[in-house]
Amino acid sequence: MSKSNRKQALGRGLSALLNDSENAIESIHDKNADQVIGNIIDLELNKININPFQPRTHFNEDALEELSNSIKELGVIQPITVRKKGDRFELIAGERRFRASQLAGLETIPAYVRLADDQESLEIALVENIQREDLDPIEIGLSYQRLIEEINLTQDQLSTRVGKKRSTITNYMRLLKLDPIIQTGIRDSFISMGHGRALINIDSSKEQIKLYKIVVKKGLSVRETEALVRKSKNPKASSKPQYQPPYIEQAAQELQGFFDTTVTVTSNVQGQGQLKISFESQKQLQNILNKIKGEN
Repeated sequence: MSKSNRKQALGRGLSALLNDSENAIESIHDKNADQVIGNIIDLELNKININPFQPRTHFNEDALEELSNSIKELGVIQPITVRKKGDRFELIAGERRFRASQLAGLETIPAYVRLADDQESLEIALVENIQREDLDPIEIGLSYQRLIEEINLTQDQLSTRVGKKRSTITNYMRLLKLDPIIQTGIRDSFISMGHGRALINIDSSKEQIKLYKIVVKKGLSVRETEALVRKSKNPKASSKPQYQPPYIEQAAQELQGFFDTTVTVTSNVQGQGQLKISFESQKQLQNILNKIKGEN
């Protein structure tokens, strides 16, 4: 590219370069890519497609309206992130800002342009939403699961990427084992994640739903739900709840997150006790043994 032609291209502006069908910028090696990639441009909203990998499945309308009003007053403070795809652009991150800008009646939005393949686009969208958006616990669990399955990350790698403890990630993902009716209850805030973590210790889906209805109807607390679950699993046990020091419950929760299975810890007043780790298959037992030996 000659010096005079280069000046002419730059003089047209970044938007013009991106919309040039004859010199389409699809990779870092394309002409003028160095002038576009990594820059912030004012991009027309009608040229942006929603990211198909977006983990958020619904948006709070009131929150969007508040953000829209803020944008009307102050503009879009933080640019969205997009990638060039054909003659259009695809959102990587910032769908709330995008939707709110549409509500505000804007025609353009500041956008950071980058190149990213489908896998990278998915990872960026998932990680950004986990870290910065108010996803419900089920959406977070689904996001973690997709990062592990579709990006081929281990839980340790995922822990590093999102800055969360491995046990935290496991606890969110275990919620996905709940019956779909109960998952919906968590998403709609009928019960909390704590209630879900208690109910997941019930193997039967039918029994899960039965207890879930009792919890919702009576407005039980998480601790009351845990007692209900214990009574359901051992109906012959004394109705008087057995006292457990706080450190015992904390230990059980951490071990459940680490081994990804039900763990029961009991202790007497002298501090002596038992540790019970449940498994459902030979494969799960081997995974537990590997973790104990530090091989997983």
